[in-house]
Amino acid sequence: MIRALIAGSAALALAACAGGPGPESAAAPAHPEARSYTVSDNAMGDVDAALSRAAANGKRVLLAMGGNWCHDSRALAGWLETPRFAALVAERYELVFVNVGLPQTGDGHNLAVPRRFGLAELAGTPALLVLTADGQAVNLDTAASWRNTANRSEDAIFAELTSLAEAPVPASAPDSE
Repeated sequence: MIRALIAGSAALALAACAGGPGPESAAAPAHPEARSYTVSDNAMGDVDAALSRAAANGKRVLLAMGGNWCHDSRALAGWLETPRFAALVAERYELVFVNVGLPQTGDGHNLAVPRRFGLAELAGTPALLVLTADGQAVNLDTAASWRNTANRSEDAIFAELTSLAEAPVPASAPDSE
């Protein structure tokens, strides 16, 4: 009985990470991977520091929320470390990673961070928010769509991040304060 519960929980966690395994799951990943979601003693402080840097540098904040256990989270972190993405991030964003644990199983961490910016619930990982320097979320409608990052093409990810760097703030965006 306990083994069945553990197996069911593990299957649920992995299914919530992404829409399901892609065709490349049996082979080596077709994307880079990195384990950038370290546990921080002060995740909210890390976000506040990124917002301060963004204000000083005229940039936006790229807030990546995920976990090292999740292949889609590792794929997102891996893409962001490649030279092509690193150049875009350096030019347009202040990047901060927040470890959110396994929110879909009730074992979430740092969930006050996404709630602060209007993302009330994380159903899976990763979630990616783009914030203005004053903390306004630009992409609440697509923040959770990053759960399939491992199955996205490099060009599609790059195009979306480029677009979000200039996207207007939706009129209905909640106030971050």
